[in-house]
Amino acid sequence: MENLWAGMQIALQPANIFFCFIGCLAGTLVGILPGIGPTGAVALLLPATFHLNPTSAIIMMCGIAYGAMYGGSTTSILVNVPGEAASVVTCLDGYQMAKKGRAGPALGISALGSFIAGTFGVVGLMLLAPTLARAALVFSAPEYFALMMTSLLIVTYLIRGSMIKALIMVAAGLVLGTVGMDALSGHQRFTFGMPALWDGIGIIPMVIGLFGVNEVIEILSSESVKVEVIKGRIKGYMPTLQDWKDSAGAITRGTLLGFFMGILPGISPMIPTFLSYGIEKRVSKHPEKFGTGVIEGVAGPESCNNAASVSSFIPLLSVGILSNAFNAVLLGALMIYGLQPGPLLIKTNPDLFWGVVASMYLGNTILVILNLPLIPLWVKILKIPAKLLSVLVLLFCFMGAYSLNGSMADVIMTFVFGVLGYVLKRLQFETPPLILAFVLGPLIEVTFRQSMMFSDGSPLIFVQRPICAALLAVALLVVGMAVVKKRTFAASIQGEE
Repeated sequence: MENLWAGMQIALQPANIFFCFIGCLAGTLVGILPGIGPTGAVALLLPATFHLNPTSAIIMMCGIAYGAMYGGSTTSILVNVPGEAASVVTCLDGYQMAKKGRAGPALGISALGSFIAGTFGVVGLMLLAPTLARAALVFSAPEYFALMMTSLLIVTYLIRGSMIKALIMVAAGLVLGTVGMDALSGHQRFTFGMPALWDGIGIIPMVIGLFGVNEVIEILSSESVKVEVIKGRIKGYMPTLQDWKDSAGAITRGTLLGFFMGILPGISPMIPTFLSYGIEKRVSKHPEKFGTGVIEGVAGPESCNNAASVSSFIPLLSVGILSNAFNAVLLGALMIYGLQPGPLLIKTNPDLFWGVVASMYLGNTILVILNLPLIPLWVKILKIPAKLLSVLVLLFCFMGAYSLNGSMADVIMTFVFGVLGYVLKRLQFETPPLILAFVLGPLIEVTFRQSMMFSDGSPLIFVQRPICAALLAVALLVVGMAVVKKRTFAASIQGEE
């Protein structure tokens, strides 16, 4: 409680309140506009934070993350178009409620349920992250190598598409991560004599290209689709007593499910929300009404995705393990500020950790106050043609890339990754494994080489240390499960033939 109080004093400084507000506002806007998502938004805004102190910058970026989760529900309910991937399932009942004239209660229960779930998630983050960090202080280079390899393989295994394609993306990310100066010897690698590559490929141009420019190209190349917004004045945002009775269990179950699934590495934001919806339908006394506009179908998934968005910070800040692509960008940002996420972050930078945790309480409150009154403004923004907005987004993408170092090389790199992202999307390759491998690659290489130095070149060090051996056993189990799953599927296909 002393640490939390100290963090609250940091979070309540006028400058940090302002940046928390800006992050929440930007995140809500990003969640409402389909396309960029929180990962691309953070990449776009990161160059603007370089003159800030790290605490203020991370507070703003975290505001973008959970702000996007809040904002994604607005378009799902009013337009039947998910603004963010985790809000897909909200369309099923949220839009039907809006068609029945109950858009207000749907938006209200979404905001208030998200507030409850987000607050619970922050409490869990406050309690679990320092405990995990203390436990992880026994880790050295071999354990970190095993931990990162295990995390990378789990992410690859849990990807929605083909695991072979995911492994190709992981290999590509690891190769791209070797470009630039060798961290141990100082030699240049794969730079081909280009000074722009001496410091390696920047995470920010890569992410802006893959998530921002890629989506703009997608929008500009597609046929224009007119967005149909629910007509009429939206009123009565506060849910009725009956609405609360119907939603209380859904909010509780969604919060607990989202919190624990958000901690797991590699879980797509869509998975917990679909599970939450399925659970509510299973326990409901009237499952046949789901999809026709029941408030439980909104309350459960929305609570679930906000709890998951907060709990995903636990492995990042305590152990340095990435749960999703957004955390990969946040990890890159912390490294730019000279900070290393993991057990020592909480010990050496307690002001940053507790200031960020306290700001999440503040951010959840801001989002409830901000979201509902601004809905008429969000509706007007939704009526702007998507292609016009996409041109503005493209302009911000290139401005953000150029502002990194004032170099056209970063702009060119952003464009190249944008085109690459568009091609990969067409070929159904997932980009999150590429980003995760790119960020973790240099750390995996350094910890592996340090481990080899400790053991005089003997790879047995990875099985002689209990924690390391257990983690690698989990990694091998994941690979084995993937192989068995593929062979079982192939055998079933042959049997049908």
